[in-house]
Order: sequence, then C-alpha cells, then structure tokens
Amino acid sequence: VQLVESGGGLVQAGGSLRLSCAASGFSFDDYAIGWFRQAPGKEREGVSYINSWDGTTYYTDSVKGRFTISSDNAKNTVYLQMNSLRPEDTAVYYCAAILRYYTASYFRADLYDYWGQGTQVTVSS
Repeated sequence: VQLVESGGGLVQAGGSLRLSCAASGFSFDDYAIGWFRQAPGKEREGVSYINSWDGTTYYTDSVKGRFTISSDNAKNTVYLQMNSLRPEDTAVYYCAAILRYYTASYFRADLYDYWGQGTQVTVSS
C-alpha cells in the first residue's frame, strides 16, 4: 500500500496550488481518502474527505469555498485544488486512507490506516 502526495510548494497569498495523492495497493471501493494538514506547533487537522461509492465530500470550515477535492478513480488519484490561499494554510499536507466502515468519522486521524509522506505548502503574505 502506498500513498504519494505531490504538488506542494511556495505560493503568495491569494494564489493556488493543486495537490495530488496517488494511491496504490488498495481499492477506492473499500477506502475513502482524506486530506489532513499539520502546521508547526499545531495538531494535525482534517481538511477534506472524499469517497468513491457515493461521491460524498466534506471540508473543514476554514477551507469551504476555497478548496475542492476530487477523485479520478481510473488513475487511483485524489486531488485537492486550493484557491485563494492564505498564510494560515501553511502546513505539511498529508493524504490518508480510511476503511469504508469508519467513514462516518471522516476527520478522525486515528482511524486512518494508511498515510502518505506529506507535501509542504507555504503561503507567503
């Protein structure tokens, strides 16, 4: 099982980035994907979630209207389009996989089985 994030970088406030999470070794029929982030000195927080069986998505309040999660099941890849970025979005972003049975608790990091290595997003003011 492997999750590989890409697409992070340095961007000015108001700019955009698109993160990718390439998954292998498991089926999107059985697992949903969540994006989390962790800023220095802060706890890891759930950012967004998507599943493939009914297309349900969730967003934490601070990113609603600015971030969009999507999935390309043929490529086993999930994307996080981040627009109108703010300095407070600066963090390491991780994608993770949660078993379908637990997806009612979509932002509980401890229920996620598999994690990527993370990608750094830095937003300058």
